[in-house]
Amino acid sequence: MNFMHKLASVALVSLALTGPVSAQDASTVKLALIDGQSGPNGFIGESMRQHLQFFAERQNAAGGVAGGKKLDVIAFDNKFDPQETIVQLQKAIDAGARYVFHGNSSAVGAAIVDFLEKHNRRNPEQSVLYINFAALDPVLTNEKCSFWHFRFDADVNIRTAAITNQIKNDPSIKKVYLFNQDYSFGKAVRTAATQMLKEKRPDIQIVGDELIPLQKVTDFTPYIAKIRATGADAVISANWGNDLNQLVKTGGELGLPVKWFTYFANGEGGVTALGAAGVGRVFAVSEWHMNVPNPTTEKMADEFGKKYNRDMFFYRLDTVIAMLARSMNEAKTVDPKAVAEKLETMTYKTPLGDTYVRATDHQFYQPLYVSVMADDVPKKLEKTPFGFKTVGMSAAKETEVPTTCKMRRP
Repeated sequence: MNFMHKLASVALVSLALTGPVSAQDASTVKLALIDGQSGPNGFIGESMRQHLQFFAERQNAAGGVAGGKKLDVIAFDNKFDPQETIVQLQKAIDAGARYVFHGNSSAVGAAIVDFLEKHNRRNPEQSVLYINFAALDPVLTNEKCSFWHFRFDADVNIRTAAITNQIKNDPSIKKVYLFNQDYSFGKAVRTAATQMLKEKRPDIQIVGDELIPLQKVTDFTPYIAKIRATGADAVISANWGNDLNQLVKTGGELGLPVKWFTYFANGEGGVTALGAAGVGRVFAVSEWHMNVPNPTTEKMADEFGKKYNRDMFFYRLDTVIAMLARSMNEAKTVDPKAVAEKLETMTYKTPLGDTYVRATDHQFYQPLYVSVMADDVPKKLEKTPFGFKTVGMSAAKETEVPTTCKMRRP
């Protein structure tokens, strides 16, 4: 199928907060979510849409942005595919969106950066800002850094530093197996974990290093057998979606006695897949979880749960919307370039602590929590008897990593 045929055949999923898509409506600021909304991992994209919609509605209720404009969320289904992403990105721009949100897949994130670098140079009057809240490949704020891209999540290196700090302090771990998805993100995890373990625990042996095709594996039994054969004490896996849930579920069913150090196990479907086998064995790193004791975030999570009948996960989107709104208000415009110039130097105090954007590469820094799955916590996930509890925490400043970014500014 050629590009133009594909462009004509792909349907737009439009889910607006305040009305139909209209490029001429000056009373709204369109936020386009471009992510997977269909297929076996569509539940993740749906959750992202609901989170973005929830926090946009809260901002609208607080007065909107830039003199009362309302935030209007429209969602586009990219089917988790970089080529399809460009099709949907152009549709979003044609619909009047100047702010693009995306999370799943660093390969998709790289495609968005490449497209917007060219588009914004050629069409400065239609410039678009990319708000990345979950694509974690370090290349996006290093070699491929862009003025038009802001990452509002801890990247691979930052998260891996938190995970390896936890492993460093666990003397029971002598052998580690690396198990990741075969694309830029998974490869970045492999590199970072290998280097950091060597520096922090040179006595640890890496006994396996597996890369699997992204969202293609249906039976993880052979992989669990391979891990067991190595005598691994722990597995580091940055898998997401079904690739994570089915991996750890199969490991639990087959009684694999390892500790799982993950990036997303406390996300959608994680505890349901793991069950009791995950208690005390499955770790995750994130900017927040349901059992962080804070009345503001607890109230927010309760409201989200009542509205959508699911647990809140993407707490960082509350901070993103708040900082974006402040940037628009201070700039007194919703022009992406002016907003970016405010956003790139912003500090913001959240209920959980200080956060900030680093201007040199547009990487956002925030407090990070390492948590473990438990059955003795007040807040349970997904109507199970299980949740997560904190075992380690780092302030934003403690998570900084170097950057090689040489940003070209407009």
